[in-house]
Amino acid sequence: MSDKPVRVRFAPSPTGPLHMGGVRTALYNYLFAKKNNGTFLIRIEDTDQTRFVPGAQDYIMDALKWCGIMPKEGPGLGGEYGPYVQSERKEMYQPYAERLVQEDKAYYAFDTAEELELMRERAKQMGMPNWQYNHVTRTSLKNSLTLPQDQVEELLANNTPYVIRMKMPRNRDIRFEDIIRGWVTVNTNNLDDKVLFKSDGMPTYHLANIVDDHLMKISHVIRGEEWLPSAPLHVMLYEAFGWDCPHFAHLPLLLRPDGNGKLSKRDGDRLGFPVFPTDWTTAEGELYSGYREKGYHHQAFINMLAFLGWNPGTHQEIFSLDELCEAFTLDRVSKAGAKFDPDKTKWFQQQYLRSTPNEELADQLSEVLEHKYDVSRLTTVCHLMKERATFIQDIATEGAYLLERPTSYDEQTVSKKWKEDTSALMTEWKNNLEALSTFDHDSVENAFKAFLEAKGMGIGAVLPNFRLLITGTGMGPSMFEIAAFLGKEECLERMNQGLTKIEALKNQA
Repeated sequence: MSDKPVRVRFAPSPTGPLHMGGVRTALYNYLFAKKNNGTFLIRIEDTDQTRFVPGAQDYIMDALKWCGIMPKEGPGLGGEYGPYVQSERKEMYQPYAERLVQEDKAYYAFDTAEELELMRERAKQMGMPNWQYNHVTRTSLKNSLTLPQDQVEELLANNTPYVIRMKMPRNRDIRFEDIIRGWVTVNTNNLDDKVLFKSDGMPTYHLANIVDDHLMKISHVIRGEEWLPSAPLHVMLYEAFGWDCPHFAHLPLLLRPDGNGKLSKRDGDRLGFPVFPTDWTTAEGELYSGYREKGYHHQAFINMLAFLGWNPGTHQEIFSLDELCEAFTLDRVSKAGAKFDPDKTKWFQQQYLRSTPNEELADQLSEVLEHKYDVSRLTTVCHLMKERATFIQDIATEGAYLLERPTSYDEQTVSKKWKEDTSALMTEWKNNLEALSTFDHDSVENAFKAFLEAKGMGIGAVLPNFRLLITGTGMGPSMFEIAAFLGKEECLERMNQGLTKIEALKNQA
Protein backbone atom coordinates (compact mmCIF):
# COMPACT_ATOMS: atom_id res chain seq x y z
CA MET A 1 0.00 0.00 0.00
CA SER A 2 1.08 3.56 -0.69
CA ASP A 3 2.79 5.61 2.00
CA LYS A 4 0.25 8.37 1.38
CA PRO A 5 -2.38 8.84 4.10
CA VAL A 6 -5.52 6.84 3.37
CA ARG A 7 -8.37 9.11 2.29
CA VAL A 8 -11.53 7.63 0.80
CA ARG A 9 -14.82 9.13 -0.25
CA PHE A 10 -18.44 8.18 -0.72
CA ALA A 11 -19.78 10.26 -3.61
CA PRO A 12 -23.52 9.77 -4.09
CA SER A 13 -25.73 11.74 -6.44
CA PRO A 14 -28.84 13.34 -4.86
CA THR A 15 -31.18 11.80 -7.42
CA GLY A 16 -33.35 9.94 -4.91
CA PRO A 17 -33.08 7.81 -1.76
CA LEU A 18 -29.91 5.94 -0.88
CA HIS A 19 -30.23 2.33 -2.07
CA MET A 20 -28.73 -0.35 0.19
CA GLY A 21 -26.07 -0.91 -2.47
CA GLY A 22 -24.99 2.68 -1.94
CA VAL A 23 -24.95 2.15 1.83
CA ARG A 24 -22.68 -0.87 1.31
CA THR A 25 -20.29 1.26 -0.75
CA ALA A 26 -20.25 3.85 2.04
CA LEU A 27 -19.73 1.07 4.62
CA TYR A 28 -16.75 -0.46 2.82
CA ASN A 29 -15.17 2.98 2.49
CA TYR A 30 -15.78 3.63 6.19
CA LEU A 31 -14.34 0.25 7.24
CA PHE A 32 -11.30 0.65 5.01
CA ALA A 33 -10.57 4.11 6.38
CA LYS A 34 -10.94 2.97 10.00
CA LYS A 35 -8.78 -0.11 9.43
CA ASN A 36 -5.99 2.02 7.97
CA ASN A 37 -6.25 5.02 10.32
CA GLY A 38 -7.48 7.07 7.40
CA THR A 39 -10.22 9.59 6.66
CA PHE A 40 -13.67 8.87 5.25
CA LEU A 41 -15.46 11.79 3.61
CA ILE A 42 -18.67 12.33 1.70
CA ARG A 43 -19.00 14.42 -1.45
CA ILE A 44 -22.36 15.15 -3.05
CA GLU A 45 -22.04 14.81 -6.83
CA ASP A 46 -24.89 16.91 -8.20
CA THR A 47 -23.47 17.90 -11.58
CA ASP A 48 -26.57 16.48 -13.30
CA GLN A 49 -29.03 19.15 -12.22
CA THR A 50 -31.82 17.69 -14.38
CA ARG A 51 -32.05 14.65 -12.06
CA PHE A 52 -31.72 16.51 -8.75
CA VAL A 53 -34.37 15.45 -6.20
CA PRO A 54 -35.15 17.84 -3.33
CA GLY A 55 -34.56 16.23 0.06
CA ALA A 56 -32.27 13.51 -1.29
CA GLN A 57 -29.09 14.98 0.23
CA ASP A 58 -30.68 15.25 3.67
CA TYR A 59 -31.92 11.69 3.30
CA ILE A 60 -28.42 10.43 2.50
CA MET A 61 -26.90 12.13 5.56
CA ASP A 62 -29.70 10.94 7.86
CA ALA A 63 -29.33 7.36 6.60
CA LEU A 64 -25.57 7.32 7.20
CA LYS A 65 -26.13 8.74 10.69
CA TRP A 66 -28.64 6.00 11.52
CA CYS A 67 -26.23 3.37 10.23
CA GLY A 68 -23.47 4.74 12.47
CA ILE A 69 -21.01 5.33 9.62
CA MET A 70 -20.82 9.10 9.50
CA PRO A 71 -17.91 10.63 7.53
CA LYS A 72 -15.37 12.98 9.10
CA GLU A 73 -15.64 15.51 6.27
CA GLY A 74 -18.55 16.59 4.11
CA PRO A 75 -21.42 19.07 3.76
CA GLY A 76 -22.34 20.32 7.21
CA LEU A 77 -19.40 18.44 8.74
CA GLY A 78 -16.54 20.74 7.80
CA GLY A 79 -13.14 19.84 6.43
CA GLU A 80 -10.28 21.68 4.76
CA TYR A 81 -11.07 20.45 1.22
CA GLY A 82 -14.59 21.87 0.86
CA PRO A 83 -17.01 22.72 -0.38
CA TYR A 84 -18.18 19.12 -0.55
CA VAL A 85 -21.12 19.68 -2.91
CA GLN A 86 -20.03 19.76 -6.56
CA SER A 87 -22.49 22.45 -7.64
CA GLU A 88 -20.84 24.72 -5.06
CA ARG A 89 -17.47 24.00 -6.71
CA LYS A 90 -18.78 24.84 -10.17
CA GLU A 91 -16.30 27.63 -10.96
CA MET A 92 -13.20 25.52 -10.47
CA TYR A 93 -13.81 22.89 -13.17
CA GLN A 94 -13.73 24.83 -16.44
CA PRO A 95 -10.05 25.87 -16.13
CA TYR A 96 -9.07 22.21 -15.94
CA ALA A 97 -11.11 21.38 -19.03
CA GLU A 98 -9.62 24.37 -20.88
CA ARG A 99 -6.15 23.25 -19.87
CA LEU A 100 -6.71 19.89 -21.59
CA VAL A 101 -7.88 21.70 -24.73
CA GLN A 102 -4.77 23.89 -24.73
CA GLU A 103 -2.59 20.79 -24.40
CA ASP A 104 -4.40 19.03 -27.28
CA LYS A 105 -5.82 16.37 -24.94
CA ALA A 106 -9.40 17.55 -25.35
CA TYR A 107 -11.34 19.67 -27.84
CA TYR A 108 -14.39 21.88 -28.30
CA ALA A 109 -17.36 20.22 -30.01
CA PHE A 110 -20.08 22.46 -31.43
CA ASP A 111 -22.40 19.78 -32.78
CA THR A 112 -26.02 20.32 -31.76
CA ALA A 113 -28.13 17.57 -30.20
CA GLU A 114 -30.18 17.45 -33.39
CA GLU A 115 -27.09 17.00 -35.56
CA LEU A 116 -25.81 14.17 -33.39
CA GLU A 117 -29.18 12.45 -33.42
CA LEU A 118 -29.19 12.66 -37.20
CA MET A 119 -25.75 11.02 -37.28
CA ARG A 120 -27.03 8.19 -35.06
CA GLU A 121 -30.06 7.63 -37.30
CA ARG A 122 -27.89 7.52 -40.41
CA ALA A 123 -25.56 5.05 -38.74
CA LYS A 124 -28.49 2.80 -37.82
CA GLN A 125 -29.68 2.84 -41.41
CA MET A 126 -26.19 1.75 -42.45
CA GLY A 127 -26.26 -1.16 -40.00
CA MET A 128 -24.22 0.51 -37.23
CA PRO A 129 -26.59 0.76 -34.24
CA ASN A 130 -23.94 1.76 -31.68
CA TRP A 131 -22.59 4.94 -33.22
CA GLN A 132 -20.01 6.77 -31.12
CA TYR A 133 -18.29 10.14 -31.16
CA ASN A 134 -14.74 8.80 -31.31
CA HIS A 135 -11.35 8.99 -32.98
CA VAL A 136 -12.89 7.96 -36.32
CA THR A 137 -16.15 9.93 -36.45
CA ARG A 138 -14.80 13.15 -34.92
CA THR A 139 -12.87 13.86 -38.13
CA SER A 140 -16.15 14.57 -39.95
CA LEU A 141 -17.95 16.47 -37.19
CA LYS A 142 -18.10 20.09 -36.08
CA ASN A 143 -15.31 20.50 -33.55
CA SER A 144 -12.07 22.36 -32.95
CA LEU A 145 -10.10 19.50 -34.50
CA THR A 146 -11.80 19.87 -37.88
CA LEU A 147 -12.73 23.56 -38.06
CA PRO A 148 -10.25 26.33 -38.91
CA GLN A 149 -8.85 28.12 -35.87
CA ASP A 150 -10.46 31.45 -36.79
CA GLN A 151 -13.88 29.82 -37.08
CA VAL A 152 -13.44 28.17 -33.69
CA GLU A 153 -12.54 31.53 -32.15
CA GLU A 154 -15.54 33.15 -33.80
CA LEU A 155 -17.91 30.47 -32.49
CA LEU A 156 -16.51 30.90 -28.99
CA ALA A 157 -16.72 34.70 -29.22
CA ASN A 158 -20.38 34.43 -30.28
CA ASN A 159 -21.13 32.21 -27.26
CA THR A 160 -22.11 29.34 -29.50
CA PRO A 161 -23.04 26.37 -27.26
CA TYR A 162 -20.31 23.77 -27.06
CA VAL A 163 -19.07 20.87 -25.00
CA ILE A 164 -15.50 19.83 -24.28
CA ARG A 165 -14.70 16.24 -25.20
CA MET A 166 -11.77 14.04 -24.25
CA LYS A 167 -9.46 13.40 -27.21
CA MET A 168 -9.07 9.65 -26.78
CA PRO A 169 -5.89 8.36 -28.50
CA ARG A 170 -6.16 5.70 -31.14
CA ASN A 171 -5.27 2.03 -30.58
CA ARG A 172 -3.64 2.32 -27.18
CA ASP A 173 -3.97 -0.18 -24.33
CA ILE A 174 -4.95 1.38 -21.02
CA ARG A 175 -3.85 -0.88 -18.19
CA PHE A 176 -4.52 -0.48 -14.48
CA GLU A 177 -4.69 -2.70 -11.42
CA ASP A 178 -7.94 -3.07 -9.52
CA ILE A 179 -7.49 -4.25 -5.92
CA ILE A 180 -10.47 -6.61 -6.24
CA ARG A 181 -10.30 -7.63 -9.91
CA GLY A 182 -6.61 -7.62 -10.67
CA TRP A 183 -5.21 -6.14 -13.87
CA VAL A 184 -7.69 -4.59 -16.30
CA THR A 185 -6.74 -3.76 -19.90
CA VAL A 186 -8.91 -1.81 -22.35
CA ASN A 187 -7.98 -0.61 -25.83
CA THR A 188 -8.86 2.99 -26.64
CA ASN A 189 -10.39 1.91 -29.96
CA ASN A 190 -13.30 0.63 -27.85
CA LEU A 191 -13.83 3.97 -26.11
CA ASP A 192 -15.59 7.12 -27.23
CA ASP A 193 -14.62 10.76 -26.73
CA LYS A 194 -16.57 11.37 -23.54
CA VAL A 195 -17.95 14.83 -22.75
CA LEU A 196 -15.96 16.41 -19.91
CA PHE A 197 -17.63 19.80 -19.76
CA LYS A 198 -21.26 20.48 -20.70
CA SER A 199 -22.88 23.37 -22.49
CA ASP A 200 -24.71 24.37 -19.28
CA GLY A 201 -21.40 25.29 -17.67
CA MET A 202 -21.26 22.20 -15.48
CA PRO A 203 -18.65 19.45 -15.65
CA THR A 204 -19.71 15.88 -16.29
CA TYR A 205 -19.20 13.27 -13.60
CA HIS A 206 -15.95 12.20 -15.24
CA LEU A 207 -14.13 15.53 -15.04
CA ALA A 208 -15.53 16.65 -11.69
CA ASN A 209 -14.82 13.26 -10.16
CA ILE A 210 -11.16 13.30 -11.18
CA VAL A 211 -10.54 16.93 -10.26
CA ASP A 212 -12.22 16.57 -6.87
CA ASP A 213 -10.51 13.29 -6.01
CA HIS A 214 -7.17 14.92 -6.81
CA LEU A 215 -7.84 18.12 -4.87
CA MET A 216 -9.25 16.18 -1.92
CA LYS A 217 -6.19 13.90 -1.92
CA ILE A 218 -8.20 10.70 -2.31
CA SER A 219 -5.88 7.70 -2.06
CA HIS A 220 -8.35 4.89 -2.85
CA VAL A 221 -11.48 4.98 -5.00
CA ILE A 222 -13.84 2.27 -3.68
CA ARG A 223 -17.04 2.27 -5.71
CA GLY A 224 -19.60 0.04 -7.42
CA GLU A 225 -18.91 -2.24 -10.36
CA GLU A 226 -21.09 -0.07 -12.58
CA TRP A 227 -18.23 2.45 -12.71
CA LEU A 228 -15.67 -0.08 -13.96
CA PRO A 229 -16.29 0.81 -17.67
CA SER A 230 -15.48 4.44 -16.83
CA ALA A 231 -12.22 3.61 -15.08
CA PRO A 232 -10.05 3.59 -18.26
CA LEU A 233 -11.18 7.15 -19.06
CA HIS A 234 -10.42 8.18 -15.50
CA VAL A 235 -6.96 6.65 -15.72
CA MET A 236 -6.39 8.60 -18.95
CA LEU A 237 -7.51 11.83 -17.29
CA TYR A 238 -5.09 11.36 -14.40
CA GLU A 239 -2.35 10.80 -16.94
CA ALA A 240 -3.43 13.83 -19.00
CA PHE A 241 -3.20 16.09 -15.95
CA GLY A 242 0.08 14.52 -14.81
CA TRP A 243 -1.42 13.47 -11.47
CA ASP A 244 -0.88 10.30 -9.46
CA CYS A 245 -3.72 7.88 -9.97
CA PRO A 246 -5.48 6.57 -6.83
CA HIS A 247 -5.92 2.86 -6.20
CA PHE A 248 -9.18 1.49 -7.62
CA ALA A 249 -11.47 -1.13 -6.10
CA HIS A 250 -14.74 -1.89 -7.89
CA LEU A 251 -17.29 -3.65 -5.69
CA PRO A 252 -19.53 -6.49 -6.92
CA LEU A 253 -23.19 -5.92 -7.73
CA LEU A 254 -25.99 -6.68 -5.29
CA LEU A 255 -28.27 -9.24 -6.92
CA ARG A 256 -31.92 -10.15 -6.40
CA PRO A 257 -32.57 -13.12 -4.06
CA ASP A 258 -32.91 -15.46 -7.06
CA GLY A 259 -29.63 -14.13 -8.46
CA ASN A 260 -31.44 -13.01 -11.61
CA GLY A 261 -30.27 -9.45 -12.14
CA LYS A 262 -29.24 -6.45 -10.12
CA LEU A 263 -31.25 -5.58 -7.01
CA SER A 264 -33.09 -2.41 -7.96
CA LYS A 265 -34.84 0.36 -6.06
CA ARG A 266 -38.24 -1.02 -7.03
CA ASP A 267 -37.56 -4.64 -6.08
CA GLY A 268 -38.00 -4.17 -2.35
CA ASP A 269 -41.67 -3.58 -1.61
CA ARG A 270 -42.55 -5.63 -4.72
CA LEU A 271 -40.71 -8.66 -3.31
CA GLY A 272 -41.60 -8.01 0.34
CA PHE A 273 -38.46 -6.50 1.87
CA PRO A 274 -36.89 -3.02 2.11
CA VAL A 275 -34.04 -1.93 -0.15
CA PHE A 276 -33.55 1.44 1.56
CA PRO A 277 -32.03 2.12 4.98
CA THR A 278 -34.92 4.39 6.02
CA ASP A 279 -38.38 5.25 4.70
CA TRP A 280 -38.53 7.46 1.62
CA THR A 281 -41.62 9.28 0.41
CA THR A 282 -41.62 10.58 -3.15
CA ALA A 283 -42.91 13.99 -4.17
CA GLU A 284 -46.04 12.17 -5.40
CA GLY A 285 -46.59 10.67 -1.94
CA GLU A 286 -45.43 7.14 -2.79
CA LEU A 287 -43.80 5.45 0.22
CA TYR A 288 -40.79 3.13 -0.03
CA SER A 289 -40.15 1.30 3.22
CA GLY A 290 -36.83 1.34 5.06
CA TYR A 291 -35.06 -0.95 7.50
CA ARG A 292 -35.18 1.55 10.36
CA GLU A 293 -38.95 1.90 10.27
CA LYS A 294 -39.38 -1.87 9.85
CA GLY A 295 -37.74 -2.25 13.25
CA TYR A 296 -34.28 -3.44 12.27
CA HIS A 297 -31.34 -2.70 14.57
CA HIS A 298 -28.88 -0.53 12.65
CA GLN A 299 -25.99 -2.84 13.52
CA ALA A 300 -27.91 -5.86 12.19
CA PHE A 301 -28.43 -3.98 8.93
CA ILE A 302 -24.74 -3.06 8.75
CA ASN A 303 -23.63 -6.60 9.66
CA MET A 304 -25.82 -7.99 6.89
CA LEU A 305 -24.50 -5.49 4.33
CA ALA A 306 -20.88 -6.22 5.21
CA PHE A 307 -21.36 -9.86 4.21
CA LEU A 308 -22.85 -8.99 0.82
CA GLY A 309 -19.62 -9.31 -1.12
CA TRP A 310 -17.10 -9.76 1.71
CA ASN A 311 -16.24 -12.49 4.17
CA PRO A 312 -13.73 -12.50 7.03
CA GLY A 313 -12.23 -15.89 6.18
CA THR A 314 -13.54 -17.35 9.46
CA HIS A 315 -16.80 -18.86 10.69
CA GLN A 316 -17.71 -15.73 12.64
CA GLU A 317 -20.85 -14.03 11.35
CA ILE A 318 -21.88 -11.62 14.10
CA PHE A 319 -19.66 -8.54 14.21
CA SER A 320 -19.89 -5.23 16.01
CA LEU A 321 -18.94 -2.21 13.92
CA ASP A 322 -15.57 -2.05 15.69
CA GLU A 323 -14.96 -5.72 14.92
CA LEU A 324 -15.83 -5.15 11.26
CA CYS A 325 -13.33 -2.27 11.14
CA GLU A 326 -10.64 -4.56 12.52
CA ALA A 327 -11.43 -7.51 10.24
CA PHE A 328 -12.16 -5.75 6.95
CA THR A 329 -9.75 -5.99 4.02
CA LEU A 330 -10.42 -5.35 0.34
CA ASP A 331 -8.64 -8.52 -0.72
CA ARG A 332 -11.49 -10.53 0.80
CA VAL A 333 -14.11 -8.75 -1.30
CA SER A 334 -15.51 -11.00 -4.01
CA LYS A 335 -15.57 -10.26 -7.73
CA ALA A 336 -18.87 -12.09 -8.17
CA GLY A 337 -22.25 -10.50 -7.55
CA ALA A 338 -23.71 -10.99 -4.07
CA LYS A 339 -27.25 -12.40 -3.78
CA PHE A 340 -29.38 -10.62 -1.22
CA ASP A 341 -31.10 -12.99 1.22
CA PRO A 342 -34.00 -11.41 3.14
CA ASP A 343 -34.25 -14.42 5.47
CA LYS A 344 -30.59 -14.09 6.41
CA THR A 345 -31.22 -10.41 7.08
CA LYS A 346 -33.92 -11.35 9.59
CA TRP A 347 -31.50 -13.84 11.15
CA PHE A 348 -28.98 -11.06 11.76
CA GLN A 349 -31.76 -8.99 13.32
CA GLN A 350 -32.70 -11.88 15.63
CA GLN A 351 -29.10 -12.28 16.78
CA TYR A 352 -28.78 -8.59 17.61
CA LEU A 353 -32.12 -8.54 19.42
CA ARG A 354 -31.12 -11.52 21.55
CA SER A 355 -27.74 -10.04 22.40
CA THR A 356 -29.18 -6.67 23.41
CA PRO A 357 -29.45 -6.21 27.22
CA ASN A 358 -33.00 -6.63 28.50
CA GLU A 359 -32.93 -3.18 30.07
CA GLU A 360 -32.15 -1.59 26.71
CA LEU A 361 -34.88 -3.60 24.98
CA ALA A 362 -37.32 -2.61 27.72
CA ASP A 363 -36.73 1.08 26.97
CA GLN A 364 -37.48 0.43 23.30
CA LEU A 365 -40.53 -1.67 24.15
CA SER A 366 -41.79 1.07 26.45
CA GLU A 367 -41.80 3.47 23.49
CA VAL A 368 -43.69 0.98 21.32
CA LEU A 369 -46.26 0.56 24.12
CA GLU A 370 -46.49 4.33 24.64
CA HIS A 371 -45.03 4.12 28.16
CA LYS A 372 -48.11 2.37 29.59
CA TYR A 373 -46.16 -0.08 31.73
CA ASP A 374 -43.40 -0.02 34.31
CA VAL A 375 -40.02 -0.44 32.59
CA SER A 376 -38.77 -2.92 35.21
CA ARG A 377 -41.76 -5.11 34.37
CA LEU A 378 -41.03 -4.78 30.66
CA THR A 379 -37.45 -5.88 31.33
CA THR A 380 -38.74 -9.28 32.42
CA VAL A 381 -41.11 -9.41 29.45
CA CYS A 382 -38.12 -8.90 27.15
CA HIS A 383 -36.18 -11.60 29.00
CA LEU A 384 -39.04 -14.06 28.50
CA MET A 385 -39.85 -13.23 24.87
CA LYS A 386 -36.73 -12.11 23.03
CA GLU A 387 -35.54 -15.63 22.12
CA ARG A 388 -38.73 -16.02 20.08
CA ALA A 389 -38.79 -12.55 18.54
CA THR A 390 -37.22 -10.85 15.54
CA PHE A 391 -38.32 -7.29 16.25
CA ILE A 392 -39.30 -5.29 19.32
CA GLN A 393 -42.82 -5.16 17.91
CA ASP A 394 -42.91 -8.97 18.06
CA ILE A 395 -42.33 -8.84 21.80
CA ALA A 396 -45.17 -6.34 22.13
CA THR A 397 -47.52 -8.47 20.03
CA GLU A 398 -46.59 -12.02 20.98
CA GLY A 399 -45.96 -11.17 24.62
CA ALA A 400 -49.16 -9.17 25.08
CA TYR A 401 -50.53 -11.84 27.45
CA LEU A 402 -47.73 -11.04 29.89
CA LEU A 403 -49.17 -7.56 30.34
CA GLU A 404 -52.92 -8.08 29.83
CA ARG A 405 -55.21 -11.06 30.35
CA PRO A 406 -56.03 -13.02 27.18
CA THR A 407 -59.30 -12.26 25.47
CA SER A 408 -59.23 -15.31 23.21
CA TYR A 409 -57.91 -18.86 23.34
CA ASP A 410 -55.99 -20.69 20.63
CA GLU A 411 -58.60 -22.73 18.78
CA GLN A 412 -56.19 -25.44 17.65
CA THR A 413 -55.00 -26.12 21.21
CA VAL A 414 -58.58 -26.14 22.51
CA SER A 415 -59.59 -28.60 19.81
CA LYS A 416 -56.64 -30.96 20.29
CA LYS A 417 -55.92 -30.78 24.01
CA TRP A 418 -59.09 -29.86 25.87
CA LYS A 419 -60.87 -33.17 26.61
CA GLU A 420 -64.01 -34.00 28.60
CA ASP A 421 -62.09 -34.38 31.87
CA THR A 422 -59.73 -31.44 31.28
CA SER A 423 -61.84 -28.92 33.18
CA ALA A 424 -61.87 -31.05 36.33
CA LEU A 425 -58.16 -31.80 35.94
CA MET A 426 -57.21 -28.14 35.56
CA THR A 427 -59.44 -27.17 38.49
CA GLU A 428 -57.54 -29.65 40.63
CA TRP A 429 -54.21 -28.27 39.41
CA LYS A 430 -55.43 -24.75 40.17
CA ASN A 431 -56.26 -25.81 43.72
CA ASN A 432 -52.74 -27.17 44.11
CA LEU A 433 -51.32 -23.82 43.03
CA GLU A 434 -53.62 -21.98 45.41
CA ALA A 435 -52.24 -24.05 48.28
CA LEU A 436 -48.65 -23.01 47.64
CA SER A 437 -47.17 -20.75 50.31
CA THR A 438 -44.27 -19.77 48.06
CA PHE A 439 -44.99 -18.90 44.45
CA ASP A 440 -41.82 -18.72 42.39
CA HIS A 441 -40.33 -20.62 39.44
CA ASP A 442 -38.97 -23.53 41.46
CA SER A 443 -41.99 -23.98 43.73
CA VAL A 444 -44.41 -23.99 40.78
CA GLU A 445 -42.23 -26.42 38.82
CA ASN A 446 -41.86 -28.78 41.80
CA ALA A 447 -45.60 -28.68 42.42
CA PHE A 448 -46.23 -29.42 38.76
CA LYS A 449 -43.94 -32.47 38.77
CA ALA A 450 -45.58 -33.75 41.95
CA PHE A 451 -49.02 -33.29 40.42
CA LEU A 452 -48.08 -35.25 37.30
CA GLU A 453 -46.60 -38.04 39.39
CA ALA A 454 -49.70 -38.24 41.61
CA LYS A 455 -51.99 -38.36 38.59
CA GLY A 456 -49.76 -40.72 36.63
CA MET A 457 -49.84 -38.39 33.64
CA GLY A 458 -47.38 -37.05 31.11
CA ILE A 459 -46.52 -33.39 30.56
CA GLY A 460 -48.63 -33.23 27.39
CA ALA A 461 -51.87 -33.84 29.24
CA VAL A 462 -51.46 -30.87 31.57
CA LEU A 463 -48.90 -28.28 30.46
CA PRO A 464 -50.53 -27.19 27.15
CA ASN A 465 -53.85 -26.59 28.92
CA PHE A 466 -52.15 -24.77 31.78
CA ARG A 467 -50.52 -22.52 29.18
CA LEU A 468 -53.84 -22.09 27.39
CA LEU A 469 -55.59 -20.91 30.55
CA ILE A 470 -52.84 -18.47 31.54
CA THR A 471 -51.79 -17.08 28.13
CA GLY A 472 -54.48 -18.02 25.63
CA THR A 473 -51.73 -19.46 23.37
CA GLY A 474 -50.48 -22.88 22.43
CA MET A 475 -46.76 -22.22 22.83
CA GLY A 476 -44.27 -19.83 24.37
CA PRO A 477 -41.52 -19.53 26.98
CA SER A 478 -41.32 -21.51 30.23
CA MET A 479 -44.70 -21.65 31.98
CA PHE A 480 -42.97 -21.69 35.34
CA GLU A 481 -41.21 -18.43 34.55
CA ILE A 482 -44.49 -16.97 33.26
CA ALA A 483 -46.32 -18.03 36.41
CA ALA A 484 -43.63 -16.54 38.66
CA PHE A 485 -43.74 -13.31 36.68
CA LEU A 486 -47.53 -12.97 36.84
CA GLY A 487 -47.80 -13.98 40.48
CA LYS A 488 -50.14 -16.30 42.30
CA GLU A 489 -53.26 -14.12 42.40
CA GLU A 490 -53.11 -13.22 38.71
CA CYS A 491 -52.53 -16.85 37.68
CA LEU A 492 -55.50 -18.08 39.70
CA GLU A 493 -57.79 -15.39 38.34
CA ARG A 494 -56.70 -16.17 34.79
CA MET A 495 -57.34 -19.87 35.32
CA ASN A 496 -60.82 -19.17 36.63
CA GLN A 497 -61.54 -16.91 33.66
CA GLY A 498 -60.14 -19.44 31.21
CA LEU A 499 -62.05 -22.38 32.64
CA THR A 500 -65.32 -20.47 32.30
CA LYS A 501 -64.68 -19.21 28.76
CA ILE A 502 -63.26 -22.42 27.33
CA GLU A 503 -66.11 -24.52 28.73
CA ALA A 504 -68.54 -22.06 27.17
CA LEU A 505 -66.74 -22.43 23.83
CA LYS A 506 -66.87 -26.23 24.07
CA ASN A 507 -70.61 -26.17 24.88
CA GLN A 508 -71.25 -23.91 21.88
CA ALA A 509 -69.40 -26.34 19.64
